Amino acid sequence: MLEKKDAINRGDRNKIYFLIVVIAALLGTNAYLFFKDKHESERFVTVNTEKDRLKLEVEKIEVELERVNIINVSLNEKLISDQKLARDKIAELKLALEKGQLTKGELVKAQDEVKQLKEFVKNFNDEIARLNKENLFLKTERDSLIKSVSAVNERAEKLAQKNSELNAKVKSGAALKAYNVITTAYKVKSSGKNVEVTKASTAKKLTVYFNIAANTLAEKDYHNIYLRVFDPAGNLIANENNMFVADGQEMQYSDMISISYNNDNTAYKIDWVNPIPFIKGSYSVILYADGFTMGKSSVILK
Repeated sequence: MLEKKDAINRGDRNKIYFLIVVIAALLGTNAYLFFKDKHESERFVTVNTEKDRLKLEVEKIEVELERVNIINVSLNEKLISDQKLARDKIAELKLALEKGQLTKGELVKAQDEVKQLKEFVKNFNDEIARLNKENLFLKTERDSLIKSVSAVNERAEKLAQKNSELNAKVKSGAALKAYNVITTAYKVKSSGKNVEVTKASTAKKLTVYFNIAANTLAEKDYHNIYLRVFDPAGNLIANENNMFVADGQEMQYSDMISISYNNDNTAYKIDWVNPIPFIKGSYSVILYADGFTMGKSSVILK
């Protein structure tokens, strides 16, 4: 009986040992699976976090590239080409990062490309900043040059104006001036003799007598003397084809003579025959020489 009891006890103990081993194995398996799942979960979270970080980095890089449009700097062909390559790479990276999951190799590659892009954008923006600074310097130089040219032109214009005014004064000072301007009406007899008259009905012509004031600035040469005659109504009596310039404007003249001026107080006269009958009233005459008014006179006819 004792031997049989011992055999039963040994069998129970073996079962117990077996159960202990099974339970231990199950516990070990569960622990392995638990830690494995935990590791996989942590790895998945880490990958997703890194992917989100890379997305943010790419967006920052894209914003940095957009700064070029804000500062409005003209890019040369190389910079335009570099910018296009960077934008293509950004688009490629954004597309890759939109995938559900990334392998470790893909993640490492993306990290490396983002790093290269950051370095490129830094160098790119440094070059843009240099160009912008250079453009500002050139603009400042240009504006300074424009101001200098404007100042020079303004001074030149003022000098030209003063020179013009001086020339006008010199011309005015050198122009002949008449004094003792007297106008007399005459009738002409059949013998050709001139007889002074005061009536409009008998008058045929006007004779304007004048002296020229001494003027050391005036040229001792031939000068044209122009005569304008106005009737009592204020109408100019002149041929419309007879034109000259005086006092800054073009006008018609009634008659013209050429005199030799020698600054010797010589007396001169102009005979003007009226192409139409005289009328009662005051006739006014104006003399011009060298582009300026020379003298005036009038005569009253009854």
